[in-house]
Amino acid sequence: MSTEITVPALGESVTEGTIGEWLKQPGDAVAADEPIASLETDKVAVDVPSPIAGVLQEHRAEVGDTVEVGAVIAVIEEGATAAASGEEAGRKEQQADSGEDKREDASEGPSDEIREAAQTLSPAVRRAVLEHGVDPSTIKGTGKDGRLTKEDVVAAAAAKKDGAKGEAPAPSPSPSPSPTPSEASSGERREERVKMTRMRQTIAKRLKGAQEEAALLTTFNDCDMTAVMEARSKYKETFAKKHDIRLGFMGFFAKAACLALKDVPSVNAYIDGDEIVYHDYVDISVAVSAPNGLVVPVIRDADQKGFARIEKDIADFGARAKEGTLTMQDMQGGTFTISNGGVFGSLMSTPIINPPQSAVLGLHRIEDRPVAVNGEVVIRPMMYLALSYDHRLIDGREAVTALKIIKDAIEDPTRMLIDL
Repeated sequence: MSTEITVPALGESVTEGTIGEWLKQPGDAVAADEPIASLETDKVAVDVPSPIAGVLQEHRAEVGDTVEVGAVIAVIEEGATAAASGEEAGRKEQQADSGEDKREDASEGPSDEIREAAQTLSPAVRRAVLEHGVDPSTIKGTGKDGRLTKEDVVAAAAAKKDGAKGEAPAPSPSPSPSPTPSEASSGERREERVKMTRMRQTIAKRLKGAQEEAALLTTFNDCDMTAVMEARSKYKETFAKKHDIRLGFMGFFAKAACLALKDVPSVNAYIDGDEIVYHDYVDISVAVSAPNGLVVPVIRDADQKGFARIEKDIADFGARAKEGTLTMQDMQGGTFTISNGGVFGSLMSTPIINPPQSAVLGLHRIEDRPVAVNGEVVIRPMMYLALSYDHRLIDGREAVTALKIIKDAIEDPTRMLIDL
């Protein structure tokens, strides 16, 4: 009996998605609840599972096609797994033979082999494979179901480079005639057109829309991280033993932001038409790097949570972003955003707000700098803070005040305990 596989419900206000990758091909055996396709939405990638065990009979959509909720994308024949196994083995054997033919014919070049090996990879991973010139079949994937991530490819390329440094230099090739300009350029300059993922298209539209709609302005301050670093050093082992989570910097900044948003409500509000919507709660969106782009899952009721719960939420978001298992519900809402560019080495930036929110806090790297303290020049671990805000709603005085509250709370963490 044949069963049609349809696009599942994707979350509130999401009516369609894009086929990002087929995880199963026609003739493959499929177990019940096993993902057969990856569907890209505006915010996350969603796996489409098979409701039954059987054999994938056909695809009804191609990679890159936009499909609506409820649309039929595949057909599965229930049962017949033994036959499927034979067909799958035969196809893999045929692919292996084809691969040997390609290796024997050196005229096809390494780029063709890379493209062949990368056909089942996501666009981001495929680009990384081509850029770094690594063989994806030799890399162990850390993503969901063992799939490769961009980080896996970059790490493998770095390991390959480090290994090469310890090897003896290869013998110099025999002199050969200098190539003509056309020969020199052949194979050395490549271009590849890859369609933007749905998530990347949405990110582009939202950020550009924020620039066009909001009156964006950024205020800066610097922050002495000495007190927080000393607190982490003093209590990190006890904290980890009690709560089974590492004490990080984000917990401090999330709690400091809650103090600022409570004292300056406009920073925790947004404009809706000709009205201002204020929140009596704080849901903090945390920018997290994922294989397909930046995502912003939400820490609900951050003002009601302690350090341990906030750190656990952040760690969970980071792990699931890497695995590609964040859900639409994880992304919805949010009244304020914190983006930490410091993990990538950024010294200073002007972050863009996450609509319809009206403000975003940008964190940056910590570096030792000379500063004046009580009339003396001392070296302190300093971080630049940036608060970008919608000037239509938030006045400069309010923005500066909010950022100063965050700075003061970080430089004297006791304020977070006694609500100052």
